[in-house]
Amino acid sequence: MSELFDGNTDWLIGYVIGIVVVLVVVALVVPILVLARKIGNEAKLIDDSLAKSVTNTAALADLGTTNQMAVNVIQGLERGRKRLGG
Repeated sequence: MSELFDGNTDWLIGYVIGIVVVLVVVALVVPILVLARKIGNEAKLIDDSLAKSVTNTAALADLGTTNQMAVNVIQGLERGRKRLGG
């Protein structure tokens, strides 16, 4: 084996360093990719939930109109009570 690398130790050291660097990069990137996938899955669930919230709260846009109608009804009842002497 030593005959194979005679005079080529610089190449051998370079290859070993290169392999170590690649392994370190892979070891750092894989957990990041796994976490990104989990975040992506959660984001889809959150988006679906928000879409349902938009549907469920759409009627709140008419709340001002409902309040105004209630005020009109109450004012009409008060006028009716006054006319009846109550």
